Amino acid sequence: MENPIRINVFKNGDHSKSCVLSLSKSSSFSELMETMACKLDISTVQIMYNKQGARVLDVDVLRDDDTVYVGSSLTELFAGCNGLARTRNQDFITLNIGGVHVTTTKDTLTKKEPGSMLATMFSQSEDNQWFSRVDQTGAYLIDRPAKYFLPILNYLRHGQLIIDESVNPAGVLEEAKFFGITSIQPRLEQLVQLNVKPTDYTPLTRHQISLSLMTTPSNCELRCQGLNFSGADLSKLDLRNINFKYANLSDTNLAGANLSHVNFERADLSNSCLDGANMMAVKLVCAQLEGASMKGCNFEDPSGSRANMEGANLKEVNLEGSHMAGVNLRVATLKNSNLRNCDLRGAILAGSNLENCDLSGCDLLDANLRGANLEGCAFAMMLSALHMSQTLKS
Repeated sequence: MENPIRINVFKNGDHSKSCVLSLSKSSSFSELMETMACKLDISTVQIMYNKQGARVLDVDVLRDDDTVYVGSSLTELFAGCNGLARTRNQDFITLNIGGVHVTTTKDTLTKKEPGSMLATMFSQSEDNQWFSRVDQTGAYLIDRPAKYFLPILNYLRHGQLIIDESVNPAGVLEEAKFFGITSIQPRLEQLVQLNVKPTDYTPLTRHQISLSLMTTPSNCELRCQGLNFSGADLSKLDLRNINFKYANLSDTNLAGANLSHVNFERADLSNSCLDGANMMAVKLVCAQLEGASMKGCNFEDPSGSRANMEGANLKEVNLEGSHMAGVNLRVATLKNSNLRNCDLRGAILAGSNLENCDLSGCDLLDANLRGANLEGCAFAMMLSALHMSQTLKS
């Protein structure tokens, strides 16, 4: 004789009505439904779901200690108590998003982003109870566009952001902001930027210049005059001999790049990072470098070619530890810049503005400082004494 199994039965939406039944496999499905109706003191049981949300249609699929939810109709099963879809935290609920019905669980809506509006709306806390109007099936009515909400729901389900090509990421971003799903917003903002149609003034990317570099010999001049690379990551690339004259490279990352013999004449490199870059024989005539970081750069060319930075704006630039022997900085502006421990032997600084510069630990042997403004400069731990021919302008 087969051993009976035990099942836990709840009337959906009213957990005060529940029971534990002993079920024999020989029982028919209709007999089971009648027994449930009698034990729960309801008129009839017409529909049954398990806790995974699947409808139960046969006694044979039930296992020992299973939990099922019953109702007299599909409407009652979803509507629950007092017309609201009240279920336990792990139970399935239905949302009506702009006319589209979606079934999910409270765990999905509350666990990944507990501080979001969605989590607050479906929280079990009495302080955060949210009562929404429901449609005729008992689904929560939410007046938002479904095509933008569904990618967010899938993200809450499995943690991956997947957006169909036909869906604009900007719409999904607005829904994420509306519902307070913060963890997904940075990625959506990136997608929105990538989705913007490029114009003639759209900044070029690392990928685009990398493709050009792969098809151009290193000894040939790649013409990038006047182009916009603002904000691009060009770090550690071999950019030798490229013509960046008049180009916009503000906020660009050029750290560790090979910039030998590059022409940056009148280019905008403000607030860029050039730390550790190789800048032998670079041309920076009248270039805009204000606020740039150029720590540890190498300007010395063994062949004797000099870097030319004449008339460049180097205000508040960090050049600490750079090798700048022989560099031409005639009439350049270096006000408030950091030149600590720089090698400036033989550098041409005639007429330059070095006001409030930190020249501590610099080697200025044979440097030309005629007419330079050295007011407020720091000269601590100089490696060589300044000669009278290198007199300052005060």
